[in-house]
Order: sequence, then structure tokens, then C-alpha cells
Amino acid sequence: MSTPPRSRSPEQIRTSIEETRRDLAFSVNDLRSKVTEITNWRRQLANNRQAALVGAAVAGFVVGGGVAATISLIRRRR
Repeated sequence: MSTPPRSRSPEQIRTSIEETRRDLAFSVNDLRSKVTEITNWRRQLANNRQAALVGAAVAGFVVGGGVAATISLIRRRR
């Protein structure tokens, strides 16, 4: 047979709810600060400046090459 559930007084339940609310408030504030830090693109860019410059150069080269190739194909068909 199963054991009966442990009964708690209303005061114990209130205390438990308040503790849970405090823990939840702390967790939400912690999460908010982490999300703010992660989504700060200016700081991320400053911390990863060299990688961003290399990526921009590669992207420019690819886009420029694509535009040049497209123009070349258009001119050949005429």
C-alpha cells in the first residue's frame, strides 16, 4: 500500500511559495543580465574585431566576385 502524502501547514506552504518566488526572481534577473551581455553586439564586435574584419573582407570578396561574374555573363550573351 502507498504511504499517505505528507501534510504541510498553510504557513509552511506560504513559506515555500515565498522561497520559490525569491529564487525565481533571482533566476530571472540573472538570465536578463546574461541575455543583455550576449546580445550587446558592440561589445561582441570590439572583442572579436579581427575576426569581424576578416569575415567582412571575405564577404566583400565573394559578393564582388559574384557581381563581376554576373556582369561578365550578361555581357557575353549580348
